[in-house]
Amino acid sequence: MGKQYDFQVESLGPCKLSSPIRMSTKSGDGISNYVSDNDRILYDIDAKIVDGEAVPVNSDTVELAGPRAEIYFNPSHVHAAICTCGGICPGLNNVIRAVVRCFWYRYGVRRISGIQYGYLGLLENSPWPLIPLDPDVVDDIQEKGGTILGSARGGGKQVEEIVDSLERLNINILITIGGDGTLRGAYDIGEEIKRRGLKIAVVGVPKTIDNDLSFIDSSFGFDTAVTSAVPSVRGAHVEAKNSINGIGLVKVMGRESGFIAASTSLAQSDVNFCLIPESPFDLEGPNGLLENLRHRIIERGHAVILVAEGAGQDLVPPTGETDASGNVKFQDIGLFLKKKIAQYFKDQGIPTSIKYIDPSYIIRSAPADSYDSIYCARLGAHAVHAAMAGKTQCIASRVNNQFVYLPIKVAVSKRSHVDVEGSLWRDVLENTRQPSSMKNN
Repeated sequence: MGKQYDFQVESLGPCKLSSPIRMSTKSGDGISNYVSDNDRILYDIDAKIVDGEAVPVNSDTVELAGPRAEIYFNPSHVHAAICTCGGICPGLNNVIRAVVRCFWYRYGVRRISGIQYGYLGLLENSPWPLIPLDPDVVDDIQEKGGTILGSARGGGKQVEEIVDSLERLNINILITIGGDGTLRGAYDIGEEIKRRGLKIAVVGVPKTIDNDLSFIDSSFGFDTAVTSAVPSVRGAHVEAKNSINGIGLVKVMGRESGFIAASTSLAQSDVNFCLIPESPFDLEGPNGLLENLRHRIIERGHAVILVAEGAGQDLVPPTGETDASGNVKFQDIGLFLKKKIAQYFKDQGIPTSIKYIDPSYIIRSAPADSYDSIYCARLGAHAVHAAMAGKTQCIASRVNNQFVYLPIKVAVSKRSHVDVEGSLWRDVLENTRQPSSMKNN
């Protein structure tokens, strides 16, 4: 039994102030308990049998999230700031609301600022002023999609300029809500803060609609994304089934990880071909997509294809472009497939009707569903508890259905992918009945 990862969360220093949150330090008194830094859970739930006893595969443990009995920051001295970075995602407003309400009502913090348009709002030449936040400002924002602070990519590498702004604005807690690029920026900001010997806590709330962050159960917004994708698949199926040799083609998000496509395929079992980045496929050839699609059309008279945006990028010429976050810009695989499928069936002399649906921006701009609303409310509060206890360069998230704190450095060290040998993809293949591989070799 050994260790694989260093899950120790960094701290600005010892906590010496009593928390204003009135809770209990003992069990059985009917009062909610504080959480101790020593309260931990096993990260890896895998076990093996040794001499008839079940023992963990490794001993890595992670720190449970929640309010501490002693805190680092004096609430009356706190100036907390919140920023949302990257593309929008269901649940951003829910997290903002939860963070503000926890600071205000639980800790009595009265200076809370919203930073507009992500890290760009902290650059020296930013034209966007801070937005003062309080419970009235965020009262009903959870009912809306997007973020009241605006969101943008870029700026996260200008760490010296950002820390200059944090000093100038007397901000001593920064809550960043974003994906792996945002979190890497938050880590670098924390490193610059340490280099200067400043006492500023940086806590992240992981956001990636693709659900591709490792070490955590899931990202907020993912459940809403799947729920929002289902009507498009349903519509594609209706269109396909009511046409002569109808083909419904739906593209969803998923640059490097196909979790949305895979989960949507299970949620709506009308999908016949689920194409994800983790499972490369050929177009031509006896086992390629087009030949398998032809067999499906001949046998059933209609088909539904669900493709993740990052699937099949090896089949199209690269754009040679990147976005402000440094991500490679992809070709539209949906339009590419529509053209290739149409030409193939024309050459085969088989009449078809192809309907292409791209609901990407509708999905990511949707307000959070009930599941994500609950998840976001709890994530936001746990991020505040971490910050007030002086924890820094960490994220609040969930592991094995428990809310925990993880070091950012570990959280962004690798990306999560659909395991094509695992149970999720196996279940997708069982539902779609597509070949396990559509490669010719």
